[in-house]
Amino acid sequence: MNKKVLFIPLIAFLILVSVFAVQLGRNQAGDDPTKLESVLIGKHVPQFRLEDLVEPGKLYNQDIFKGEPLLLNVWATWCPTCYAEHQYLNELAGDGVKIIGLNYKDQRDKAIQWLNELGNPYLISLFDGNGMLGLDLGVYGAPETFLIDANGVIRYRHVGDVNARNWSETLQPLYQQMLEEAKQ
Repeated sequence: MNKKVLFIPLIAFLILVSVFAVQLGRNQAGDDPTKLESVLIGKHVPQFRLEDLVEPGKLYNQDIFKGEPLLLNVWATWCPTCYAEHQYLNELAGDGVKIIGLNYKDQRDKAIQWLNELGNPYLISLFDGNGMLGLDLGVYGAPETFLIDANGVIRYRHVGDVNARNWSETLQPLYQQMLEEAKQ
């Protein structure tokens, strides 16, 4: 048997280890693993036509994102992290933060029951049962939250739950900035 053939698996293994090492090196210490870049930052919310979660037949389009800064929160009843963040979203809404909900790849009846039992922080609840708007937004899963300015332009994407820490450190300053820009 040719001795060179014995080294092929070793060489393949070393190449694979090198590729993994390069990828791991890209996520340097201090990087935020919840910050996923989005090609939609600086662009308008994609066009859509979706039903209201609670009122089937009532349709909305991207125009609901124009007029004032707000958050678009992608959530689902099958998402345990969404459950964990829900109470904080209720607090934010109680403090006057405008939030639109996007119920993502879920069952309508379960989602309505969820909001009835846990409270409804959303000005509007969109039903994205097949996940097409989520796909257009580049959603990886729930929860994800987008900060959208008064012109309907996506300014920031947050992956994971919204909580007191990331709200005060990152999201609230951006939201405040958008509110001030809207006044000008």
